[in-house]
Order: sequence, then C-alpha cells, then structure tokens
Amino acid sequence: MVGYYCSSDSNGPPMGGEGGWVSADVSQDQPGEREGQRFALDGVTLWAKLTGKGQPVVLLHGVTANAYVWDAVAERLAESLRVLAVDQRGHGRTGPAKDGDYTAAAFARDVAGLADALGEPVIVAGHSLGSRNAIEAAARYPAAVAGIVAIDFTPFIEPPVLDAVRDRVTGGHRSFADLDEVRVYLRERYLLLPADAIERRARFGFRQAPGGEYWPLADPQAMLAATAGLSADLEPALSAITVPAVLVRGAESNLVSPEAWRRTRELRPDLLAVEIAGADHYVPEEQPDDVAALILRLADRVEEAARAG
Repeated sequence: MVGYYCSSDSNGPPMGGEGGWVSADVSQDQPGEREGQRFALDGVTLWAKLTGKGQPVVLLHGVTANAYVWDAVAERLAESLRVLAVDQRGHGRTGPAKDGDYTAAAFARDVAGLADALGEPVIVAGHSLGSRNAIEAAARYPAAVAGIVAIDFTPFIEPPVLDAVRDRVTGGHRSFADLDEVRVYLRERYLLLPADAIERRARFGFRQAPGGEYWPLADPQAMLAATAGLSADLEPALSAITVPAVLVRGAESNLVSPEAWRRTRELRPDLLAVEIAGADHYVPEEQPDDVAALILRLADRVEEAARAG
C-alpha cells in the first residue's frame, strides 16, 4: 500500500510527485491504516481519513479516540464537503509526535499545517480535546480556519471534572484478552453510544500485540500530557476568535456543566450555542444527524461570506 505525504512548509499544495503528492511506503500493521493518508507537518506526521469533495472540513476527535469516531458524521458530510477526519498527535495511526509536544499550541499548529497543505482555509469541527483545539486554532490562525464547530468542551470546566477525566484516561490504558472483551468494556464505559459506534471504537481504536492481547492505540504518555493540558485557561482563546463559530453541548453532558455552559454563553453571546438532546459528552457519535446539520449550516455561512467578498 502506498501512503501519501504532504508538506506544510510551503504556501500551497506540496511539491513533488504526481499532482503535488509525495508517495512513500506506509506501515500496514495498524487497523484502518489502508483507508487513510498521511500529512508530514511540523513535528508530526498526521494520519487522516479523506472522503468527499468540496470545501474542506477537518474533524478532530477527543482524548484517547481517533478519526473513526467521526464516521457517522463524515458519511453525512461527504456529499457536499471534503472531509478530513484526523488522528491527532499521540492518537490512533498518527502515534506519538516526533517533537513530543502535546500543548494547545502544538495541536493548533497542526490544524494550520493541514490548511497550508491543502492550500486553503478549513472548517474545523472538534469534540472534547478536539473542541479545545478548534478554538485555539481559530484564535491563533484565523487565516487558516474558516469557521469552527466546538463540541462539548468550553472554558470554565470545573477542576474536579478535569481531574475525573485524567483518572478515566489513565484507567483506560490496559490490555484485553480479545475484541469481545474490548466491546464489553466499551459498552460499560460509553452508555449512550449506539452499537455501530461501539464497534468502530473496538475495531479501529485497539491493536493486537505480539502476545495476542489488545491494547489501545493511543499513546499513554501522550494521553497524560494532552489531558494535563486541558486545564489551561481557554477563556482568552474563545474571547479572541473572530471566525464564524458554533458552540455545542450535549444536554446530558457530564463534562460541560450547566454553570460552565452558562458562563461560556455569557462570554460570547454573539455565537450560536446549541444544546443537543439525547446526548451526553459523546455528541458526534450519539447524535450524528444533528452534528452534521450544524456543520453543513456553518459551511453554508462560510461559503456565502466568501461569495460576498
């Protein structure tokens, strides 16, 4: 299998190879590897699953997750948008970052690098860690980000809640005898996820070790660093963004409390803020129709603004 690498050190599409793509051999020993492409950026080579054509939208998953958690949303977007569901640094098929950097600045820089590689600004939809990264990217690189949908991560999340996230992430790095044991674990961990979402997490979020047992693909040291970074103050970034943005909360979220949501809406009353019924924290997997509709609405706004000049 040939993978495709592109460079972010130019102002347009990468040079070299047919159509500007540089081909290279890619390891095939990770689940789902063949379905994606790789982008060589500053300090990391990101793996992404690409579908559809049109205006580019980058989908960013939460901590310990991977690009495949967006499949249900991506299917609904691909008819009208070019969708890049990314394994973020430290996660999935991307693996540990070469530079070892898991700060908000590094994740935001990756988004800007993808936009540079594609040669145009991108819409970014992010969940949890991905929401934080979408907000930071929009604040730091407004020329690279056309708009954002930030799902179930906001400023003002209480410290005990973030402590619980850290404990949950740490406890999740363990071995499993087989994929059936993984599925049981996932059903107990993600109570509202539909069966197809559980199956994707099992198939594409774990890797069989030489001894036969299964381990999460997410790098444990990267997860600790990324989770620690979630406690950094997000208020300045959200205050600074000028691109079109939509804020989303799962109505039953155990991460973004009603009080954190209220304070966030007071901070940016000009932004569309939507609560989605029938969802806790994992909104894109639990309510993909609603999430896809919000992304498509934002894409229409961005396109109309571009036409207006």
